[in-house]
Amino acid sequence: MISGKPRKISSILNFDNGIEMNLLITICARGGSKGIPGKNIRKLAGKPLIGYSIDTAMAFASGQNGDVVLSTDDEDIRAVASGFGLETAYQRPEHLATDAAGKIDTISDLLLFQEAASGKTYDYVLDLDVTSPLRTQEDLQKAFGIIRSDEGAVNLFSVNAAARNPYFNMVEVQENGYYGTVKKGSFLTRQSAPKVYDLNASFYFYRRSFFLEGYRSAITDRSLIYEMPHICFDLDHPVDFEFLSFLLEQNKLDFSL
Repeated sequence: MISGKPRKISSILNFDNGIEMNLLITICARGGSKGIPGKNIRKLAGKPLIGYSIDTAMAFASGQNGDVVLSTDDEDIRAVASGFGLETAYQRPEHLATDAAGKIDTISDLLLFQEAASGKTYDYVLDLDVTSPLRTQEDLQKAFGIIRSDEGAVNLFSVNAAARNPYFNMVEVQENGYYGTVKKGSFLTRQSAPKVYDLNASFYFYRRSFFLEGYRSAITDRSLIYEMPHICFDLDHPVDFEFLSFLLEQNKLDFSL
């Protein structure tokens, strides 16, 4: 039992054989951000940050037999979400609203709540991270197709090609006190080294089996990736927020949200 609640995830599994799947789209936004105070509802190019994820979720849900749900402990966030048409009866419990609370536990608890409330069994969960909004409907559609085509995969997460490569230009201290590459190889150029990726924290698809089998991290032994063909980054620091505001306000993105 992942969340510590007296509810269990059903063991009924539905596999893709051309049949319609039930999809739950989760948006998790707690209050009390320290890096960028109030960032989940802070205006970004005139629109509350959470609004970008809600609009994206609603649009994707409409074509995928999906339901959109919110997990928050903050009444201001709840009110802003309501203004975008996302109402919820779910209240995130205190033990899942701390800095130490894991995202997987938070999603699992919301999944359990929504299944009990709706009477549905969800085959997939799509989690949209509020602080990494640069994703498109095409990204989600292609990524959903990737995980649905691989029955062995338990989840998928969005990535970008990494600017630094641990085989070539990332170093760490060695046993002798000197520094060497993080991963060993005899590569003379970054292009000749194995390709590596940065998780951009924008979205994650989970199969039901991910929760049934008790995974605690999004990076598993059966994970897939979707490489975004455009810029995407997480808003961790105030400068990130300012940078994205500039890109949006000056129409510098080469894609539409």
